[in-house]
Formats: sequence, structure tokens, C-alpha cells
Amino acid sequence: MTAHFSRRTFHALFGSALGTGLVATAVPRRAAAATTEITVLNWKGYGTDEAFAIKAFAEATGITVKHDYFNAEAEMLTKLRTNPGAYDVVLINSARTQQAQAEGLIDAVDLSAVANAKDVAAPLKDHPNLQIGGKPYGVAWVWGMNSLGVRHGKVTEAQSWAIFSDPKYKGRLALFDDSTTEVGIGALLTGQDINNPKDLKAITAALKAMKPNVKLIWSSEDEWNKAFAADAFDISVYWSGAAARSAKLHKLPVDFVVPNEGAIGWLDSLSVPASSKKKEAALQFINYMIDPKFYVTWATQAGAPASANAAAMGQLPADDLNRQIHKSEYLSKLQFMSALPDDRRQAFNDVWEEVKAFYAK
Repeated sequence: MTAHFSRRTFHALFGSALGTGLVATAVPRRAAAATTEITVLNWKGYGTDEAFAIKAFAEATGITVKHDYFNAEAEMLTKLRTNPGAYDVVLINSARTQQAQAEGLIDAVDLSAVANAKDVAAPLKDHPNLQIGGKPYGVAWVWGMNSLGVRHGKVTEAQSWAIFSDPKYKGRLALFDDSTTEVGIGALLTGQDINNPKDLKAITAALKAMKPNVKLIWSSEDEWNKAFAADAFDISVYWSGAAARSAKLHKLPVDFVVPNEGAIGWLDSLSVPASSKKKEAALQFINYMIDPKFYVTWATQAGAPASANAAAMGQLPADDLNRQIHKSEYLSKLQFMSALPDDRRQAFNDVWEEVKAFYAK
């Protein structure tokens, strides 16, 4: 799932769903010198600012957590550049981690100081997006997928992205209006690297072949839910966490499928700005954010992406949709979004605009 939903509208959809009266997660009390306050830079309403979490962490450590927010990843980088010393923890889409490190904006993380990191799934903890020169520059926090969302009971053979051009589903396909996602689907269909495809013409042709089936190009989870509820389509690219919410909160008959070619993965991490003067306290907070008790409360009460902490996912109820959708075996089938140079990002945009113009003819 990209930033289009998971961070920008997470708070708008769920609000401050968690009150302050919940049982506090246990956080080891450690001496953090004279630190009494840290500042986190994140999307608004994206986990770190849950009222119950801030209260529990303060009670256990004596450290108050303040927040500043960004509305785009480019803004996050600008805030780090222009406000040295202002932030102690920053949420970074791992596709941007290497850029932040190259600019000297974040420090390597000593994972031995983050006790819960031992339970982070190895493919995520050691993901190449986070590792630079053999050192981790972020702690994997939450992850998700862009894959197939199909109507339960009506679509039973969704084992390949090729279903998007299957004549059986004429006028029953919904695509996401995002060039990176759609080019990524084309790359998976043509056996290419989603981040650095070599044959954009083949991708363009694969996407254009879907034209007879395309009914809707959607841009928000709310739009998807309303159209799906109105029986406007049966097959779609969709976000894993959104699929769980659509089924749980809206009672929609959606199945989430990772096809044979794999799916598009995204990984969010928590890093420590190089200019922070409160690094010990920052690591305490990061450790709390990947604590299973925090995650289970967040996920079951408010709704959350999948935790990178395997122990946290294992503590979700067996029938929890988030646990059922985000299976650990899927990690080996994902191509994770990585940083795109400006010229490649523009090339992706050009492909998608050409394809949409073709659909409109």
C-alpha cells in the first residue's frame, strides 16, 4: 500500500479510536538522562500518535511524546533538512531510506538497543531498502501489499494478474489511479523488476490489453468501498490492509489474493534523525512501537497495517482478518517498492497517462 491511503487518510477514517483508558503496554523503564520529551515526525493518525500509546509510554518512561506531521514524503525530507535537532524519531517509507541516509539525515540504528527487534521478520529487518554499508538505517515497523481484491463467490480463479485482461470480466475491472502501482502490475505481468523495468513498451501493451475490462479507475478507499458495494466491479488491484477493513468494517464480500507472479510490497520503518540529541529515548520509543502488546491493541481496536514483528502478528486472534491476509509466506512473493530516480518516476507517469488516454478513447 502506498502513501495515498495508509497515512494521509488513516486518521480521517478511524479518528482517535483508542481511548486513554486501555491497559497500558509494559515498557521497560530505562534511564534516559534528563530526557523528558521527544518529537516524532509522521503522518497524522498513523499509530505513533494514538492517545493510549502516548499515555502508556509516558507512564512507563517519564518521556512525553510530541508530534509534527507531514502530508507527503518529499515534505518529510524537507522538514528533516530544514529543522535540524527538531525531531527524534521519523517514519520513513523504506523506499526513501537510502535517499535520507545519503543526505546525512538519519543515523544507523543499533538494533541491540531495540529489544523487540529480535522478533522482526528477517526479510523485513534485513531488507535491502534499510541496509546501507552493512548497517540498518531504520527499524522495520509495518508493511502491506498491493494485490488482487476480488468478489467472494463470484471470482474463484484469481491466480494470475492475467485475470485483468480475461474476457470473462469485461467491464468488471477497477484499477488504482497510481502510476507506480499500475506500472508495477505491468512489470509483474511481463516478468520484470517493478522498480527498474527495462521494457516499458511491453508494460504499456499489457496495461492497454485490459481496456475492455476496465470499468473504474479509483483513487481512494472510500471510493473503492462504495463502488464495490454497488456491484460496479468484481476484480481490482487493492491494498491488503484496506481489504481487511472492507471486509471487517463494511461487511463487503472481498477476498484478497496474492497471484502466482507475486505482488507489490511496501515497508514503513522508524528511523532516528542524525541531528537528534535524544537518541536513547528515541530508541526506547521505537522499541515500544514494535512491541506486540502495543500492536495488538492498535490493530484490533483501530485497524493497522501488518506488523513487521512476527511475534506481534502471532498474538493477533486466529480469526483476525489482518492476520489471515498478511501471511508470512507472502513475503517471499513480494517485490518491495524502492526509491525511484526522478527520470524513472516521470517515465512511469508518462506510461500511465498514455494508458489512461487509451482507455478513454
